Amino acid sequence: MLQRLFISAFICVAFALPLHAAADRERVQAFLTTTGFDVAVASISQSASHAPAMLGLEAADFGADWSRLADTVFEPKAMTRTAADILAQAMDDEMLAHGAEFYASDLGARLVVAENASHSSDGAERVAQGKSIVATLQTENPGRLALFERMNKAIDAGNMSVRAMEEIQLRFLSGAAAADVIQLKVDEAQLRALIAEGREALTEQMAEGAIAGAAWTYQSFTDAEITQYAEALEHPTMQKIYELMNAVQYEIMANRFETLAVRMNELHPGQDL
Repeated sequence: MLQRLFISAFICVAFALPLHAAADRERVQAFLTTTGFDVAVASISQSASHAPAMLGLEAADFGADWSRLADTVFEPKAMTRTAADILAQAMDDEMLAHGAEFYASDLGARLVVAENASHSSDGAERVAQGKSIVATLQTENPGRLALFERMNKAIDAGNMSVRAMEEIQLRFLSGAAAADVIQLKVDEAQLRALIAEGREALTEQMAEGAIAGAAWTYQSFTDAEITQYAEALEHPTMQKIYELMNAVQYEIMANRFETLAVRMNELHPGQDL
């Protein structure tokens, strides 16, 4: 179906690579640790807290077993294994070597430490503190904000994030309806159109959150180091790496939300939407 193609197309192509192009599993595991992508994937579990709100509900509405279910569906080690399985087929030696070389450098290693800490922090608090930093930078160093924008653009050069989040919402709501957790009053095309109506607001919200997150995460780095990082992210091979890692991360998130939608039927009767 078309709704799966946006996130999954790159992964499907990657699985069509000849076997000799597939990366060694041990090297992929090392790549995950070196780049911090293992922590990024594991942090997807934090997004489970947003699931009830998508249905207009609270976690408490699903009873005492909600936390247990969310922890089971979004089990970090399982998600990391899935990421490694995909990357082992999709990454070639050039991509592995290029990414590992940068993130094993002094600057790269420090960036990974900062990014891992960011992934493990409280998201709401991180963004709130980041917005305070942004407010100061708007007056004292607007050029640094431009560097964060440049860096964020390089990380998501294909503008995948907003459409991916729309897709995750669509797949979650559709899955919840199929499992009789909710009753949709619209068909899939109408639901897609309703979700698309909020695209502009979602784009602004995600852009604002990305800048605030970067301001908090990289506050200990100099402007010169942020510039060096942006240049590294803009390298063609690094662009291929991030295109793949973004696709993998969003597909795992969408898959977990679909699974959660089905399992939520075990906890709570349906509701109209």
